[in-house]
Amino acid sequence: MFDFIRDELKKFNIELVSCLSLGECNIKRRYLLDRSGISEGSVIIFAVPYLAMLANEDQNISSYAVGRDYHLFFAELFGKILPALQSQYPNQRFIGFTDHSPIDEISAAALSGLGVIGKNHLLMTEKYSSYVFLGEIITDAALPSNAREIKYCADCGKCLSACPALSCGRECFSALTQRKGELNKGEKEAILQSGCAWGCDVCQRVCPFTERAIKNGTMFTEIEFFKKDLTPHLTSELIEDMSEAEFSQRAYSWRGKKTILRNLGILEGKES
Repeated sequence: MFDFIRDELKKFNIELVSCLSLGECNIKRRYLLDRSGISEGSVIIFAVPYLAMLANEDQNISSYAVGRDYHLFFAELFGKILPALQSQYPNQRFIGFTDHSPIDEISAAALSGLGVIGKNHLLMTEKYSSYVFLGEIITDAALPSNAREIKYCADCGKCLSACPALSCGRECFSALTQRKGELNKGEKEAILQSGCAWGCDVCQRVCPFTERAIKNGTMFTEIEFFKKDLTPHLTSELIEDMSEAEFSQRAYSWRGKKTILRNLGILEGKES
């Protein structure tokens, strides 16, 4: 079964795939398993590369949000793979997750050997650095586990030194850009200085894993979904002109237009 799933994922240019028993994973949201009717079994975990272009000086949002919302990709992926699995193995249960998952995805991916855990709490892979989304297929079938010792990065300190939040004693800058409501003067100044209206990639850009992946020529995704409809530079006008349908396909849509427009207003000098 694992070989079948791995081969199906390869059709989508997903190559980093591994397997754990469900019991080896840190269960964070058991109610999601209860809903699926799966209490024990296996987790096929995989890393999806998303970077289509290197950031330039005009990019003012995090690279993960340059393309369409990755949840749309996973919906398409699971919409094709899960029925194929169910047809091939009619006596087993299968369910797919990303982001809002029953398990701690980062620790599971590291435990399965897909990468190491960085100081920024992201999964660092040799092939794509941390520019990956994690997903998993959980089944009630018992499959061989690839569990091994969890490894961590070499603690070179580059990400911590470059982090704009730590340097001024603030919360994660990405979280700041996603917070609803009014920002104080210091928070507005932080956004203005960063030049970023949504998210933050600083720790990823300076990481040695990223340097190696670029040098080795493995950094960029081959998945067509992440190479289309790219909007690396946002403006208030662009957001305001988006239809609700268009806006809903973007990773920053979950906070609504008001939050991203607030941040863009700061960058454009419309808010003081």
